[in-house]
Amino acid sequence: MNITDVGHLTGDDDSGEDKLEKGAQKSGKSVWDVATYYTEFFINTLRAVNVMPADSIIKATDCIKEVIQLIRILMEKGYTYQTGEAVYFDVTKFAGYGKLSGQKLEEKKQQARENVHIDPNKRSAADFALWFKKVGRFENHVMHWPSPWGEGFPGWHIECSAISMNYLGETIDIHSGGVDHIPVHHENEIAQSEAATGKPFVRYWFHNEFLLVDGQKMSKSLENIYAIEDIKKQGIDPLALRLLFFQTHYRQQMNFTWESAKAAGEAYQKLKEYIRTFRAQQQSFRPSEKAPKTPGSYRVEFKEALANDLQMPQALAVVWEMVKSTILPEDKLDLLLEFDRVLGLKLSDIEEEEIPEEIQKLVDEREQARKKGNFAKADELRKLIQQKGYTIDDQGDSYRIKKT
Repeated sequence: MNITDVGHLTGDDDSGEDKLEKGAQKSGKSVWDVATYYTEFFINTLRAVNVMPADSIIKATDCIKEVIQLIRILMEKGYTYQTGEAVYFDVTKFAGYGKLSGQKLEEKKQQARENVHIDPNKRSAADFALWFKKVGRFENHVMHWPSPWGEGFPGWHIECSAISMNYLGETIDIHSGGVDHIPVHHENEIAQSEAATGKPFVRYWFHNEFLLVDGQKMSKSLENIYAIEDIKKQGIDPLALRLLFFQTHYRQQMNFTWESAKAAGEAYQKLKEYIRTFRAQQQSFRPSEKAPKTPGSYRVEFKEALANDLQMPQALAVVWEMVKSTILPEDKLDLLLEFDRVLGLKLSDIEEEEIPEEIQKLVDEREQARKKGNFAKADELRKLIQQKGYTIDDQGDSYRIKKT
């Protein structure tokens, strides 16, 4: 996984300011401090929702040597040109430009926006900067390095190719990103990578759709950008977000609302309760009727949903059907924990609730009364247990004690 800590401008078309420098000016911190802050914020967020960490997390600023070497190769092969402001990739020299998005080169136009600098010597709107020189609007750019083309810093697109080639090879299996990366960033990655190597850059692209908030795009002006701490303040376990996100296919837009988040939180609590219930029922409960499906059939359906372009909503439907089915509790427990190796909800970490000795004695006394047919006394004990903050859920020949 790469961390873009330099070169990503406010405009994908090489216009605007460097995002990090803009953030540093606004916060009064150094660009290095801002980069460190957001990197840690990002990694802590991934950890909170149990996203497995990458084997290597590489900062763009740690790969300047690799970036310069890749630009040299592109220059030698005739894919670049220089202006007084930057080194550009000439997209007209790469025959396959636009094959990912399906957009024709003549459809690419420079956005006409006021107060946005455009290099007058840039040949085409689709050409993109490989290296920005420390001149003009970037004369005071804090992050800069020496290069054969003068002091400066890399563009956003080139660092992605340099890092992936260095750590994963010239052709990689899967490349992920948002749908907004398709028309510019990923097209540019393909062009510069395949121009340099003559080999396919990516075998499979994996693009996620946008997450909306209350039906609107997330933006600072609308104050609808939420962080993990905001989720926690609402009493929602961050892992419930995983469950919420799985309810919509990754290639469909999803609308976040606090109502849906709280509902996902309740559903997550139910799954955890199922784990405790199935553990308590093992060896003591037998279904009164034959289950219409076997554990194996649920396993097959779950895997088929995953194999069908990661249809997580279908996979979740299999999970809920399984936990409410009449198969043996021990089979439900095994399947739920097996499914969670994919779901990542940390269900295997759930421990049994500690029942105080006083409560357990009352429960045992009630069970004895039930076995002797003294249901009046059993009912009195149930009410006493409830007064002390616990409920008993009778489940056939078994029972489950829960703190209220």
